[in-house]
Amino acid sequence: MTAIADPRAPRAAVRRRGANLEKWGWVYMRASGVLLVVLIFGHLFVNLMVGEGIHGIDFAFVAGKYASPFWQWWDVLMLWLALIHGANGMRTIVNDYVTHAGTRRVLVWALGLAAAFLIVLGTLVVFTFDPCIGFDPDTASDVIIGICA
Repeated sequence: MTAIADPRAPRAAVRRRGANLEKWGWVYMRASGVLLVVLIFGHLFVNLMVGEGIHGIDFAFVAGKYASPFWQWWDVLMLWLALIHGANGMRTIVNDYVTHAGTRRVLVWALGLAAAFLIVLGTLVVFTFDPCIGFDPDTASDVIIGICA
C-alpha cells in the first residue's frame, strides 16, 4: 500500500534561478484586467453614450477620434493589453491541457506569433490611419473636410 504524502510536510523544492515568468504572468493578468475594464468602459461610453450614440459612429467619427493622439494611444493601449492578456490566457490553457511537449511548444509559439502579428498590424492601422486618401470634398462630411482641408 502506498501512502500519500502529507500536503503540509516540508519538501525540498528545487529553486530555479532567474525570473519567475509564471508569477509575472499571473500579476500581469490581474493588472491588465483592471486596466482593461477602465479602458473598455471608457471606450464604450465615448462611442455609445456621448453625442449621437451608436447612430453617430461612421467613418467620420473614427477619423475625428484618430485625429487626436490621445485617442490613438487609448486604442493602442487597449489593443496591446487585450491581445497580450488573451494570448497569455490561451497560453495558460494550452499549458494546462496539452500533454505532449512538442504540441504544447508549437501551440504556444503559434499564439505568440499570432498575438505579435495582430499587435503590429493594429498599431500600424491606428498610427497610419489617413482619412484623406481618396478625399472628395463634394461627398465628404464636415468632419472629414475639417481634417483634410
